[in-house]
Amino acid sequence: MRRALRWLGRGLLVLLVLILLLLAPVAYTEVACRPQAAPAAYASLLPEADHRPESRTLMTYPEWHIVHAYDDYARVIRDGDPHDYGYLRGIGGFWSSLCALSKASGAHGGVDTGTKQMVYVIGTSFTAELLLKAAYEETLGRIATWIRGADHADADEISARQAADYAAFLRQTPWYRWDFRRDAVELQGAGTSFRDRERKAALGLEFRAKAAYAKVIENAVAGVGPDALRLKMIATDLPAGFIAAHPDITLIETRPEGAVIETPRYAALTGLLEDMADAGANFVEIAGNDDIMFTAISDQPTASAALADMPRQGYGDYRHLIAVKVTDLAKTLRNLDDQGLRLEHIHDY
Repeated sequence: MRRALRWLGRGLLVLLVLILLLLAPVAYTEVACRPQAAPAAYASLLPEADHRPESRTLMTYPEWHIVHAYDDYARVIRDGDPHDYGYLRGIGGFWSSLCALSKASGAHGGVDTGTKQMVYVIGTSFTAELLLKAAYEETLGRIATWIRGADHADADEISARQAADYAAFLRQTPWYRWDFRRDAVELQGAGTSFRDRERKAALGLEFRAKAAYAKVIENAVAGVGPDALRLKMIATDLPAGFIAAHPDITLIETRPEGAVIETPRYAALTGLLEDMADAGANFVEIAGNDDIMFTAISDQPTASAALADMPRQGYGDYRHLIAVKVTDLAKTLRNLDDQGLRLEHIHDY
């Protein structure tokens, strides 16, 4: 009995240490990454019902960092193996960028409690997931690749394609809607080598665990309702026929300040705003805000006025987080090539 209690105590101590380690980045962010500066006054043109908190343009990035991390991972294992991916680098990129964005949020009204809690939850979950994956892939997974040899097994090819498809899916759709069980079933059709059997077991367990967790999250989201899929903005200099040629744009009204239009959000918005800028349009206000952030890619480790810069794994280039005034957005997009930058994603609110 005493031995059982002793082992139970040790187990609880280990669990407590793990929990504290997972929460350490949250504590650091709260203490060392406090918002700096104060928001400048801005009189919005759109009604209050069409507003979204401006700091959300910064706080949407942590979710996208996870999307980018999955994309990096897919890129790495396309030609390499899971142990080639820098798991700690992926985790560090999440928390270091969150720290920089938390400091910058003061100029945009700060971060509300609900958004902060959401970001901490997904960051902690992301950290735990990558640590568990690293623990396996750097040990048993690496041994399995030694036994396999240099050439990919069937299951390696299948899992690389699944990872790429998943990363693309996340750009417009919540992760919990991905069919992880389908991936697990597809893997069962791979070859019969040792590596194939190891991948079927390891990834099959991972996919089924994610499927169960996704169901829980989907039910929770259903209880509070999904986030809005569209937003409103004011734009000027839209060429004749542009709106008619884009069925995803709805003209609400025409005002002296410009055309009030409704557009989709997320990845679809990035392509649309880029098309509008290329066509000569300019932006006056987006979702009641006068500041917006976008990410751009370049071959240089830093970019002028970037809030944060970080390398992309598997690509050999760098991502930059850049905030601009909404009224400068179109001009900035049109001039990206001159700065050696290419647009990745415009972060709405």
